[in-house]
Amino acid sequence: MSRRSNEKDTRVTDRGNTGAEADTWGSALTPRLAQFAAVARHEHVTRAAQELGVPQSTLSRAMVRLEQDLGVALFARRGRAVSLTPAGRTFLASTERALAEVERAAESVRADADPAAGKVAFGFLHTLGTETVPGLIRAFRVDHPRVRFQLVQNYGEAMIERLRAGGLDLCLTSPVPDAPDLVARRLDEQRLRLVVPDDHRLAGRKRVRLAEAAGELFVTLEPGYGLRRITDALCAEAGFTPRIAFEGEEAETLRGLVAAGLGVALLPPPAVPRPGVAELTVTAPRAVREIGVAWLEGHPDTPPVAAFKRFLLAQRGRLLA
Repeated sequence: MSRRSNEKDTRVTDRGNTGAEADTWGSALTPRLAQFAAVARHEHVTRAAQELGVPQSTLSRAMVRLEQDLGVALFARRGRAVSLTPAGRTFLASTERALAEVERAAESVRADADPAAGKVAFGFLHTLGTETVPGLIRAFRVDHPRVRFQLVQNYGEAMIERLRAGGLDLCLTSPVPDAPDLVARRLDEQRLRLVVPDDHRLAGRKRVRLAEAAGELFVTLEPGYGLRRITDALCAEAGFTPRIAFEGEEAETLRGLVAAGLGVALLPPPAVPRPGVAELTVTAPRAVREIGVAWLEGHPDTPPVAAFKRFLLAQRGRLLA
């Protein structure tokens, strides 16, 4: 057997391997799929070359190499006219689907980046979803009426993970993250209140020091939520570790637990006053949470994302007004 035959056999065997080597089919074939589809459509190499704007000889060599790589004849040739073999028809059907999918993907990402009608993937805390975020989007769309939003409500750590994974462009979160791979800007702060049942011993007060609740059972958000970290830190600053009766995932659920007499909670103001509870201003320590916007460092913005980012940064100091 000649050396040339051995080389050819080795190449075909390698293409048939599983694992990492099999993954090279995509990169090897993709540049030639559109060429193959054009030749199949015209059934003529010269006309296909004219459509593609490449020399006829270049296209002919590309089709021969494609058949060699696959190890199967795709065309029956009659001069420069060609017709598909059964294998060629099978390959064409899959090729057309693949090219159509690439076309759809290209159109999708181009549409998402459209300055006037593109998409912003925007994450925010549950507690900002009732009034703050709808108000922001309404104000932004006065000047950008066709921009679309993919909205994601979640707790802070989950949104940061999604941001890092590329599932979000921007997120409003608290506490404001401090990480080398993120850019974060403080926009506003929100006072937290000590929420107690309306028949509680402190319910008649307007103001309270947090240390006065040291003996109480607390209902809080679960570990991993930014408000839980803030609650733990404020209680530590007041000189005690809170005794946790219940942990939840949503602030208004905690208010319901407080109203049922199951504990007290540190919470941001409600969108609508909740019956059954009293909300007290905490005078010491200073009970606030900072709200900020975060995005990935070095991540290129599409025009709609850049516009919404500028809009958010312009809300500094009046985000919660």
